[in-house]
Amino acid sequence: MSDALTVNDLTCNFDVSAPWLNRVLERKPRQFVRAVDDISFTVPMGGCLSLVGESGCGKSTVARLVTGLYHASEGEVRFAPGRSGEPLSAQMIFQDPFASLNPRWRVKNIIAEPLRELKLRNSEAEVMERVGELLRIVGLAPSDGSKFPHEFSGGQRQRISIARALAGEPEFLVCDEPTSALDVSVQAQILNLMRKLQDEMGLTYLFISHDMSVVRHMSDRIAVMYLGRIVEEADTETLFANPRHPYTRLLLETIPDIAEPKRQRSITASEVPSPLNPPSGCTFHPRCPLADARCKSERPAMRGFSDGSRAACHRVEEALASPAKPTQAA
Repeated sequence: MSDALTVNDLTCNFDVSAPWLNRVLERKPRQFVRAVDDISFTVPMGGCLSLVGESGCGKSTVARLVTGLYHASEGEVRFAPGRSGEPLSAQMIFQDPFASLNPRWRVKNIIAEPLRELKLRNSEAEVMERVGELLRIVGLAPSDGSKFPHEFSGGQRQRISIARALAGEPEFLVCDEPTSALDVSVQAQILNLMRKLQDEMGLTYLFISHDMSVVRHMSDRIAVMYLGRIVEEADTETLFANPRHPYTRLLLETIPDIAEPKRQRSITASEVPSPLNPPSGCTFHPRCPLADARCKSERPAMRGFSDGSRAACHRVEEALASPAKPTQAA
C-alpha cells in the first residue's frame, strides 16, 4: 500500500519572546518554544493514523503544519499524487464546530463556499443541489441549509463542519479532535459517521486526539507524542497489547476500567514540564519510574522493532540488548 502522506524531520519553532522594549529594559534574550521537534511518520493511502498525547504535546500544531496553516521551521510534508495526478487534496475538521463556522452565514452558504471558490460546479443550481446532497450524507436535511449555526446542537454543528470539509472533494482529511467538545453519545455518532464516510469515499485520515478509547476505534496505526516528539508508534492492536514506552502505558492506564475502577496504576501522573524549558535527555524522565542517569543526560533515539512498531526509550533498548538468561532444566 502506498503512502498518502510522508512527513520527514518536521520541526516548528514559535517565537514567544517578550516585546522588544521589555527585552531591552529587562535585558532578557529572545525565547523560542519548539512545538514540534524533528518528527517523521507516514499515513498509508485509505488508512487512518492517529496522533495522541496530552494537551500541549504538539498534535494540533502538526495538523496545521500538514494543512499549510503553519509554516515549518525545518523538514518536509509531502502528499502523494491523487486521482487527478496532482498532490492529494486535503481539508481539515476543527475541534470546536461553533468557532469554525461563520455565525453570520446560513449553513447552505457555509457549505457552498468551497464549491464556488474552487469552481467545482458549473451553475448555482448545481451548487445548491450538491449542498443538499452533502447535508443528507452527514445525516441532516437539505432544509437545514436555511438555518444559522447557532440553531443546531454541538453534534449537528460538527456534521455541518464535516459537510463543509467534504464540499472541497478532498481525498485526505485532517481531523483535529473533532469529538472532544461533544457529549459521549454524540461522539460515538460522529465517529461512526466518519468511519462510514472513509469506507464509502476512500478517504485517508490524520486523526488528532487525546482520548485513547477514541483512537482505538478510529485508527489503523497510532503515534504517541510527548513535548513535541513522537515517542512510540505502532499498529493499533500492537500498541494496546504491548505498549513499549512508559508514557504510552501512562496514557493507557487513564482508560476507565469498569471491572477494576480503583485499580493501582504503575505510573503516577504529574504535571507536564514547560515546553519553554524542557528537561534534558529524555523529556519524560521527571515523570518516569524507570528513569536512570542515562535517561537524564542522553536523548533516546527512535528504534524500530520486528513487529513494525518503534519507540524512543533507553530502557526498552537496554532490555533488547541484554541476552535472555537460559532456563534451568527440571
